[in-house]
Amino acid sequence: MKTLARIALAAAAVIMLSAPVMAQNNKKTYKVNAIPKSAAELKALSIFNLKDPFCTAALTVIAFAAYESDPAACYEMLDVLNGPTDWSAYDKSFCKNQFSQYPYVARSYFAGATVANNYKPTVPYTVTVTDNPNSRSADDFITLYIKSAGADNPRAVSFRKKPSTGEWFVTGYNGLLAGIRKPAADDPWY
Repeated sequence: MKTLARIALAAAAVIMLSAPVMAQNNKKTYKVNAIPKSAAELKALSIFNLKDPFCTAALTVIAFAAYESDPAACYEMLDVLNGPTDWSAYDKSFCKNQFSQYPYVARSYFAGATVANNYKPTVPYTVTVTDNPNSRSADDFITLYIKSAGADNPRAVSFRKKPSTGEWFVTGYNGLLAGIRKPAADDPWY
């Protein structure tokens, strides 16, 4: 009987050791002094590190922030963050549609941006990325969260790791561009 109990405990220990360790409530903050104007400028940022999915999340917001002044530059940066697949015509159409309705959405993820100040962030541009206990569905997939000043809950952005390089690339970004509260200047009820 004791032998069976020992075997059961040993088996349970092996199962627990082989289970993936899930990140919980990690938070990383990234700062840049200016929004890049090209993929080359994005890659030249001191924070640029695609081997850290939190950094890739922050870089995604930074790339989206370029849309207001230059959509083509935004897409060029997103191609870098999208990895081995191109930013599709559907993706570009979706971005165009969302930014036509909410041109301020990308700015809402930076520290200092509020509804009251029309989503004007402070400089340096600061993005905080978090995870939760359910962020990792598998070793090569992760969903991270970024708080928007115009939404009640943090918005999800998903990534997939390319094992051959160890880099994390964007696979799901739609939540970042979902509608948010109108800035005070556009809201007659504010």
